[in-house]
Amino acid sequence: MPVEVGDPTDPRLADYARLTDVGHRVRREPAAGVFIAEGATVLERALDAGFTPRSLLLAPNRVEPAAALAARVAAAGAPVFVAGPDVLERLTGYHVHRGLLAAMDRRPLPTIAEVLAGARRVAVLEDITDHTNVGAAMRSAAAFGVDAVLVTPSCADPLYRRAIRTSMGACFTVPWTRLERWPEDIALLHDAGFVTAALTLGERAVPLDEFVARRPAAVALVLGSEGDGLRASTIAAAAVEVTIPMAGGIDSLNVAAAAAVAFYATR
Repeated sequence: MPVEVGDPTDPRLADYARLTDVGHRVRREPAAGVFIAEGATVLERALDAGFTPRSLLLAPNRVEPAAALAARVAAAGAPVFVAGPDVLERLTGYHVHRGLLAAMDRRPLPTIAEVLAGARRVAVLEDITDHTNVGAAMRSAAAFGVDAVLVTPSCADPLYRRAIRTSMGACFTVPWTRLERWPEDIALLHDAGFVTAALTLGERAVPLDEFVARRPAAVALVLGSEGDGLRASTIAAAAVEVTIPMAGGIDSLNVAAAAAVAFYATR
């Protein structure tokens, strides 16, 4: 049976505190080795992927519908808590309308070499700061068969709650890791035989369909931040500049949309 908790400062709920405080969460979660799965579908996919639960927190109206998931969490040795809407809102900082939050243990990130082993098509996300965009890119990577995703040191966390929710758990199944130095680590991609394609609007960029027609054996698609795009140093270090032709006077796409187009075209 779930344990009722009526105090938002209860230390057993510390993993869920201040979920809307992005600065606090991005510092705390990786350091504490925790991420938050929100909603039944995301939790189910995290459990199916083998992640270990630390605890489950339910609103009263979710206790019965989530009974099977709660049983899986309890079977893993983690506590199941239930708290009223007011307690949840005071604890997390927002109205938890899905009524289900789970704190999960992170795994150590694989090495770059491990992620690249056997891969033929990878994506590099450079300094993308919006967690929703990262999640959308991860979901597209899963949908279009991208083998792996690399994120730069300043890129948003694919295991942040909003990124996970947007990806619908794709971040649990697509191999990914964080680069240590960028753009210096682009040399690792070249050494591994990847043609690095910088997605840009530059005058020297070749159209995406032309690049695809060349059929490189292994390709790394490099996508830049929402505001400024790729760094000049990244573009200079890439093997080729590639652009997505657009009509109607549109000069750019949201990075998540651009990722989806590039992943589909190179599938």
